[in-house]
Amino acid sequence: MSGSTLRDAGRPGSGADARAVAKELLSRGCHPLLLISVAVVFAAAVRYGWDTGLATFGFQLSLLCYLAALERLIPYERAWHPSRREWRWYGVYFVLTTVGGTLAQSLVVAGAGALATADPLLPLWAEIPLALLLGSLAGYAVHRLGHTNRWLWRLHGVHHVPDKVNVANNGVNHIADVFISQAFVQVSLAVVGFSETAVFGAGLFVIAQGYFVHANIDVALGRLNHVFVGPEQHRLHHSTDLAEAGHYGSDFSIWDRAFGSFTWRPGREPAAVGLVDPRSFPGTGAIVATLVHPVRRSPKVG
Repeated sequence: MSGSTLRDAGRPGSGADARAVAKELLSRGCHPLLLISVAVVFAAAVRYGWDTGLATFGFQLSLLCYLAALERLIPYERAWHPSRREWRWYGVYFVLTTVGGTLAQSLVVAGAGALATADPLLPLWAEIPLALLLGSLAGYAVHRLGHTNRWLWRLHGVHHVPDKVNVANNGVNHIADVFISQAFVQVSLAVVGFSETAVFGAGLFVIAQGYFVHANIDVALGRLNHVFVGPEQHRLHHSTDLAEAGHYGSDFSIWDRAFGSFTWRPGREPAAVGLVDPRSFPGTGAIVATLVHPVRRSPKVG
């Protein structure tokens, strides 16, 4: 529903009902609310000394529930709702990637903690925006490599197997891919000299954006698409048409603009999502085969 329709909803005889107005408000407000929640969780964790691992996991779980509810209230494509069988598959992947990611995260945090300085040169208010930008650039780089490097594609291609895009299958990843991505981004921040607090804050933002862009929700960021990545752009990233499947960033879109991988324009939507050659990877339900797939086959570069 357009902005003019929202304004007309308050006029007598306009024909727009309260449910349509509520959906429009949800569509417009869900991303700002998400960013506010990142700031609130970060501030509370710093203020009260929360364990960063537990805070991150709790935030991730809450975020999943929030976006899953929005998928029912303002869906982009109803056919992309997970079936009961898919929910079971995605649940297994979520547990595997969470456990594997947590173990990997402990190693990454330990390494980052050894590299990061306890007395950073910049105050926290200056560290945060710089950490967000550098972390975004590192995330863009490792994601693009996941599509262009043949070995890394064996890992990352697992994420592109589903022929639908929703918040539940955002967790469909190979454990090694999760580890490499986390390590590359967080260690990059630590090597530069950002504090552990700044690395934690940047990580919360990356998690929030990662789930948001993958959600099957009818949200249009408009001109903000040139700053932030939204679901519109990330659906193109999953397109089977490689000419439009750029958008390697999941938080800021400025790197896609800078490096020529920005393909979004208003109204552009993928005809289909998934793999160009579905036979190159096991199906999502073949979980064991998926985990051992990288050492058994050499699929085409994505």
